[in-house]
This record gives sequence, C-alpha cells and structure tokens, in this order.
Amino acid sequence: MVYEMKFFADTASVKKIAELKTINLVNGVTTNPSLILKEGKDFHKIAREICSLVSGPVSLEVSSTSIKEMRVEANKLIEISDNVVVKLPLTWDGLKLCRELSDKGIKVNMTLCFTLNQALLAAKAGSHFVSPFVGRLDDSNIDGIELIKKIRITYDNYQFNTKILAASIRSQEHIERCALVGADAITAPPEILHVMADHPLTEKGLAKFLEDWAKSNQKI
Repeated sequence: MVYEMKFFADTASVKKIAELKTINLVNGVTTNPSLILKEGKDFHKIAREICSLVSGPVSLEVSSTSIKEMRVEANKLIEISDNVVVKLPLTWDGLKLCRELSDKGIKVNMTLCFTLNQALLAAKAGSHFVSPFVGRLDDSNIDGIELIKKIRITYDNYQFNTKILAASIRSQEHIERCALVGADAITAPPEILHVMADHPLTEKGLAKFLEDWAKSNQKI
C-alpha cells in the first residue's frame, strides 16, 4: 500500500488554491465561515469555484448548531459538488448528524477536536476526517502535536478508518511534527506552505553559486 501525507489548503481564496495546484501542493481544501467572510464574496459562488478547481475533498462547514438546522444545511452543501465533505462541529448533535450522514455514504469532517475522547467519538460515529486543532491547543499551553500522536496510536490500535486531518497549523514546525507522528493530512494557510521552501542556508548557497557563475563569464 502506498501512503502519502496529504496537504490541504486552509483558505477560501480561489487564486491561492490555483497557484498551489500548479505544483501539486493541494490535495484538498478546508474552509470555515471566517475564511469565507475574509473573501467577501457569495458563499455558494466561492464553494462551486473551489470544488471545480480541486478534485480532492473540499470541506464546507455548516453554520448552525442544532441537528435540525445542520441537517438542512448539510443537504444543501452536498448539492454543490460530489467532492464536498460536510464539516460538522464536534458536539453531541454534530456526532448524531455525522452518524446519520455517514450511514448514507456522505463524507464528514468533524472539526474543533481538542481531546482523544472527542476523536474516539468521531471515529465511532463514522467520520471520514477528524480535525484536531493543533495551534489552538498550543495557545492554551497544551501540546497539540501530542494529541495527534495519541489519536494516531489509538486509531491504529483499533483499525479505525477515520483520517487525521491536523488543523490550526501555525508554523513549519507544526507540519514537520505532524509528519513525524503520522497525521494523514494537514490543512494549512497557503502562506505557511510557501515558507516551507525557505531556509537561510539555501539562500546563502544560491547566492554563492550565482556569484561564482558570474565570475566565470559563461552562459548556459
């Protein structure tokens, strides 16, 4: 079996997603109401554009909290495209709707996960993805990567199929550590994916090579 760490773009910017796609750095997209607000455009228009641009899963989040209202919104979201993943909050009503949707073959991303117990409930409810919030845990002086590690061990112990989609990624270090402990995917702002290529020694070495090449008076 071939394994691949998936990179998802945590953005609602079609322009930024398109750029990442040119170098195969976007396996999927995650959005939330805050990201949609930042774009200042019609939600359904943005959602359709993203889904047409990306062949992988696109998480679109409900904006309600009661199971009745979330159900209505979920049904509208899945009509947008076949690659839509319904993003639900990891609450009791969210778990109940997750089970309901999963039984119908609809993929769900349980978001705002902060404990192993929540991740266990998401897996039991049939969620396709669970999204532990690494950065927000760090903000509370709790090691977010340690949670990813615990979930990985537990899911492997019981052969759960739920994928670990590490969210609230704030730095390159977060991505490195997520890879080391076995997250199935990370979702990060495009800006963080960009700086993964940066290193002062790379810049220093390149400058030296260019300097020496200029002294050679040659052309390729």
